[in-house]
Amino acid sequence: MPTPQRVLFLCDGNAARSQMAEGLLRALGGPGFEVHSAGLEPRPLHPLAVEAMAEAGIDIAGQRSKHLNEFLDTRFDRVITLCDRTRESCPDFPRDNETLHWAIDDPTAAPGTQAEQLAAFRRARDAIRREIERWLATTTKPHAT
Repeated sequence: MPTPQRVLFLCDGNAARSQMAEGLLRALGGPGFEVHSAGLEPRPLHPLAVEAMAEAGIDIAGQRSKHLNEFLDTRFDRVITLCDRTRESCPDFPRDNETLHWAIDDPTAAPGTQAEQLAAFRRARDAIRREIERWLATTTKPHAT
């Protein structure tokens, strides 16, 4: 049986982008991936992230925000940062095979009405989906143990 690749998505608050990425990779990557997300300063899961993902048929309502410290002793095959601040601030993971950076705008910072804010979450979700699909098309598949 293949060993799933361990992937960690990192963002500042682990409230939106990294949570959406976790849900998307689980849905798109299937059992070949063990997916986690964390933040440098975790905040509660944003309800508009849950709503935007539900529109795409992915339920992330049961996910919880986690601090990066929960994973410092975990070996990941890939660590993917989703914002510049996290890329600059996160500790090195020298035991990991690959670190990637995808600069995704923070939807939690979007001004405007709730509808305008939801539109920002949709844009972030769609941008993350594109990055994941592009990455899945080029990444090595899980290997047998």
